[in-house]
Order: sequence, then structure tokens, then C-alpha cells
Amino acid sequence: MRAHILTITLNPTVDFSTSTGEIIPELKLRCTEPQIDPGGGGINVARAIRLLGGQAVALIAIGGSIGAQLLQRLSHEGVPTVAFQGPGETRQSFSVIDQSNGQQVRFVMPGPAWRESDVLRALDSIDQATGGGTLVVLSGSQPPGVAKDFPSILAQHVSGRQARLIVDTSGPALMHLAEAEHDAVFVLRMDDAEAEELAGRALPTVEDTAAFASKMVARGIARNVIVARGADGSVLTNAEASWHSVAPKVPVLSKVGAGDSFVGALTLGLAEHRPIEECLRFGVAAASNAVMTEATRLCDAETTARIVKDTTLRKL
Repeated sequence: MRAHILTITLNPTVDFSTSTGEIIPELKLRCTEPQIDPGGGGINVARAIRLLGGQAVALIAIGGSIGAQLLQRLSHEGVPTVAFQGPGETRQSFSVIDQSNGQQVRFVMPGPAWRESDVLRALDSIDQATGGGTLVVLSGSQPPGVAKDFPSILAQHVSGRQARLIVDTSGPALMHLAEAEHDAVFVLRMDDAEAEELAGRALPTVEDTAAFASKMVARGIARNVIVARGADGSVLTNAEASWHSVAPKVPVLSKVGAGDSFVGALTLGLAEHRPIEECLRFGVAAASNAVMTEATRLCDAETTARIVKDTTLRKL
């Protein structure tokens, strides 16, 4: 199967979300009926694209009964998948909302450890699903055992197939990616804390963020660099210009899934051949939509379309 949009999730999860009256250590806490969703960065990007009216193929590593449950839930949601055998049992994660103060506690499991043979199997599956013009999205955490240079290796594979790579990663993988040129990285997204860590200094203003991103573009790290600044929207920079987009203020119920909704909308916009600055605005609106929803729910087409009308976009 060759996909027009292919999302990659090496470390998928089944997410459980619930709430309890108050989180108190050492007590048996009675919880509400859990909401169960497929999870993991690439999976959520594919789900967001479907909710916005598009379609992406989710390439995922699965294992055991939890992996089978994950595939069943994605099928029920109408998300097409390409699955390959990963090591061990697919992980589970869960979050609990303290009803007394509205705060959310999230427990994220590491996932099974990978070997080199597992990585080679993943790359082979990606190669088979990628063709000319495919938008390949790498999003989410890397499993234990996967080397930090995996995004760089993936960039070489994607480049060889005339595809475009969108990367939303963090930690050592992001640090490694930022050390050298990667012509195949079409979009690299990070948050403001990650940008400040890479810059080695604070980036208090939008202009500071744009200047930092411009240096990354000039060094050939990626053709387009996006930095998310939380409530202050996002900045996109490429060789031509920088843009800043901010959504209107909305009530925040849960920030889970906001970043994945952003990447989903951005990618769908690119697939529809929208100008990249309009893809930025679309992504910011989708992220704003996602924070309005409870637990692990993502964006939706109707609300995002309404928010995007009031989402500002200015050239810096």
C-alpha cells in the first residue's frame, strides 16, 4: 500500500482516561468509567486528519493482545493502518483528572525495548508504504533501544523516494537532528522549551523565536521550522519569510492532543496544496480546538473551521 499521507508510530499506546474525586496517596481511589482511545503521536495525527475530513495511513508497530486491541479500535474509527510486528507487548498509558481542582495526572509507560532487527523491519515497512510525493509524518516518542539518529536515517530513506518528511519529536532525537543538514526534512516542529534548549538561551519574544528558527533553516536543518509558543500561537520560518499565527482565546479543558491536532491539520493543508502559511493557521486553529475537548479527544472539522476564521496570521 502506497500512502499519500503516512504517519509513523514506533511506540503506540492504548490510552485510558478517567477521573476521581480527589487524588490522595495511599488511598483506594474510585474512578469514573474510563475513555479508551488509540494513542501515540503518529496515530493521533492520522486520527486528527480523519476528523478534519482527510485520510492518512497509520504505520504502527504492534505486539500482543494490546496491539490487537489497538488495531481494532483504529479500524472502528475508520483509520487505515499498516502494521508490522514490534517487540513485546504494545504499551498502555493512562491519565486521571482530579475533580477537586481540575488538574490532570498522566502516566506514560516506556514501551518494550527494541533491537536493531526491529528498526530494520520498521524501515522496510516505511519504504514499502512510501512513494513519490508522500507526506511522511514522524511523531511521538521513540521506544527504548531505538537510536537517537533514527529520524536522520528516516530522512535519508524518505529523500530517496522523493517524499517529504514532517518531524515532531523531542529529547535526544531532536538534539541529534539539529546537529546536521537533512535536506529531506520538510518541516521540523518543536515547542518553545525545546527551542530554548537548542538555542542555549531564552526566547521571550516572537521575534526571538523567528530569529532562532531562521538560523536553523540557514544551517539546512529543515526547510521549514515551526516553534509552538503555547497560548502565544506558533511561529513558522523558511528561507522566504517568517509568520506568526495565534488563535482566539478558548476555554482549556485538556492540552492532550493539541500538538498532534496541529500536525494533523498542517499536514492535511499541505496535502491539499494550501500555502504553507495558511497550513500554519489551520494547525493553530486545530490545536486550539483540541484544548477545548476533554481527555484525549482531538479536533473536529466544524469547530476548527469556525476557529480558523478568528485565527490571526502575520508576516514577521
